[in-house]
Amino acid sequence: MDLRSDRRPWWMTVLAVACTAVLLIVIPSDLFVADARNTEVWLGFEVHGPLALLTAPVHWAMFAVAAWACWTGRRWIVPWIAAYLFYVAVCHLVWSEVSPHGRGWHIGLVQAVAISAGAVLLLRVASRGRPAR
Repeated sequence: MDLRSDRRPWWMTVLAVACTAVLLIVIPSDLFVADARNTEVWLGFEVHGPLALLTAPVHWAMFAVAAWACWTGRRWIVPWIAAYLFYVAVCHLVWSEVSPHGRGWHIGLVQAVAISAGAVLLLRVASRGRPAR
């Protein structure tokens, strides 16, 4: 969607603001808070130390691209965000079981269902809009 010819849907504005808020919280946290800086989660598994520090910018880049794409009304971002949410849902399920900080697969399953519901809701809201360009 080209913003010069049409308005960005309200839900894309919400997503853009949310992604920007995540960046404003996560980047300083990853840089200046030792516990956050020393741990990243990938595929539901915690990575620590230098590997966490090296992979943190990947998360930053994903949220920055999502914020830009939502703010500029790029419809291609919707399935990418939904896919990321489904990935995060699986990660919560895995992390809840394998991490010493997790609370078991029951809690992970509740989290996974809630996050997946967000992805499904996003896809439904987006499908009610105009066709992708």
